[in-house]
Amino acid sequence: MIWIIRIFLITYGVLYFGIGAWAIIDPVKDALELSYEIPSFMDAVGLKVSDTIGYSEVAGLYGGINLIIGLLCFLGLFSRGITAFVLSLLAFLTFSIALGRYLFALIPSTPTFYNTFFIFEVATFILSISFFLYMKFLYNPSKSSNVETVATN
Repeated sequence: MIWIIRIFLITYGVLYFGIGAWAIIDPVKDALELSYEIPSFMDAVGLKVSDTIGYSEVAGLYGGINLIIGLLCFLGLFSRGITAFVLSLLAFLTFSIALGRYLFALIPSTPTFYNTFFIFEVATFILSISFFLYMKFLYNPSKSSNVETVATN
């Protein structure tokens, strides 16, 4: 099971770090004169920036937060404590975002909450909370199964 959690952390580390880097690079991608075309982050998430401060907001909220979450996922590969923290953080963030989508959809004449982003967030929440509970309560390799040493553990 621990290897499944590590694969999960690697996958989400690459995913979130990539999204963060994409959001930061998107406003300046034309100035970089890259030899290949990067799809627009703004188009992918359905945003239009109407003022220059908007680019800073996208870089901070989408770029910075996702970049750090990706880095934390990578750090979680090396420490059980960080792994539990990262899994709880992923569960909290994705639940919060999914809840916001759901509550917004309750307002009359707003679009439905059910889309691919919502499905991703709910799936991430379920996996993260499941792995967190496993790490917190079931996975404990330092404990001995010897009944005679229970008091010393």
